[in-house]
Amino acid sequence: MATSKSKYFLAGIIPYIIWGTMSIPLRNIKGFPPQEILYYRIFVSIVMVWATILLFRREALKKDIAFIKSLSLAKKNRILILTVISAFLITGNWFTYIYAVNSISLKSAAFAYMVCPLLTALCGFLILKEKLTNAKVIAMVVALISIVLLATGSMREVLWAIIIASFYALYVIVLKVIKDVDKFNFLGLQLILSGLMMLPMYLFNSNSFPVDGFFWSHIFLIAIVFTIIPLFLNSYALLGMPSSALGILIYLNPIVAFAVAFLYFKEKIDVHQIFAYLLLLLSILIFNAQLIKSVIYKKR
Repeated sequence: MATSKSKYFLAGIIPYIIWGTMSIPLRNIKGFPPQEILYYRIFVSIVMVWATILLFRREALKKDIAFIKSLSLAKKNRILILTVISAFLITGNWFTYIYAVNSISLKSAAFAYMVCPLLTALCGFLILKEKLTNAKVIAMVVALISIVLLATGSMREVLWAIIIASFYALYVIVLKVIKDVDKFNFLGLQLILSGLMMLPMYLFNSNSFPVDGFFWSHIFLIAIVFTIIPLFLNSYALLGMPSSALGILIYLNPIVAFAVAFLYFKEKIDVHQIFAYLLLLLSILIFNAQLIKSVIYKKR
């Protein structure tokens, strides 16, 4: 049981570590408009995901099609509505995050993923009726203290952070509700819907087709390493973890982003920010203490 849980726990951790370093490729192509980056990120991801499905995952696709056909009309409509909502939410999250990194500030983008776990855990409790133990409540309070310590700066940055966080928190909740379909196939459908949402903007409001090899190398990097892999792992982790636990793991994102800003971009970090980030790390450990203990005990 512990080994099974550790598998989902690991799948939950990796995406947020990956996403925490995403500011590096985004800053490298800062000269391009955020909507252009998003267009090609989605379009390239669609091609790569569906090439993988059609070449290597046809049986899983056939099973999903058969499963959907076997459902009642009401259940089909429910899955369709939830899928469209999830695609809208993740597309909104991507666009607002890219815009914040390149046009607002790294701090606003990182701060979004400090607010997000509290929103996700709260939504999991209120909407999905997930249980919150005393230890988990303490972890959320510790995280809230950290957020208050870090909530300095312009109101504009705070508002952008809340918008980014809201998109992703609701996305995680919707993913938790959708069950019994292959997660990679579901990701492929999500990406198609995201592409359809962005297509009108691309056709009527895009610049000339980019031919810069540096741009395309980063788009493929963002599509594979920062989109397909983490989104699949994120969906997989939700099979064995409550959304509240996965929500708290989101705090790994700003911790890694903090390290990138400090070590790679050489941004100035003061003592109270270091203390606040350490509190975030403490909240992760407290929230997942039971799972971590069971994994360590099983290995021993």
